[in-house]
Amino acid sequence: MSGILKRMRYTTQFLLSAMDAKQFPASQAPEIAFLGRSNVGKSSLLNALAGEKAAKVSSTPGRTRAINFFLLLDERQRPKLAFADLPGYGYAKISKSISAEWPKFIEPYLAERETLGLCVCLVDSNVPPQERDKQLIDWLRHVGREFVVVATKIDRLSGNERTRNLNALRKGLEIDEILPVSAKTGAGIGALWARIEDTRPGTRD
Repeated sequence: MSGILKRMRYTTQFLLSAMDAKQFPASQAPEIAFLGRSNVGKSSLLNALAGEKAAKVSSTPGRTRAINFFLLLDERQRPKLAFADLPGYGYAKISKSISAEWPKFIEPYLAERETLGLCVCLVDSNVPPQERDKQLIDWLRHVGREFVVVATKIDRLSGNERTRNLNALRKGLEIDEILPVSAKTGAGIGALWARIEDTRPGTRD
């Protein structure tokens, strides 16, 4: 099923922008966190998954340094999933607190949030493996978080380039699985949805 058809099963509701752990919303559904560097195509992917409202809210000035929470409701308006869009971590080296650019409340969210079931780690399929991405993945392993690495902008690569780049990302990030997607063409969105809908609260490796 395409991402668009799948999305029609849900209504997206913006909850809030949190800039402090005290502002995190009450738990209503399993949460999926979206993480990635600032230019990785996160807004486009959110648009493909949850609609234009989610992408627009997350790119609004003043909210780009916050965690933006969205609730996905089913046909009966019951909460089924929650998306947490985390700030892009820019080009600074990731420190022990994940990133020097990230607000201090990001690490407690990733480490302690009980309803967080899956971290979607976005990497650009057109860019070689980045040490800061690997550090983030290693940190998620360390705290026992379930994660999936998603390679964005796959439509920009030819078949041979795609194979070569994905293999390089697997090797450089030391991962067995990587999910290639294109927000532009919809490629891989269905597979990502399958992973998302399989999420349970507080899933740990």
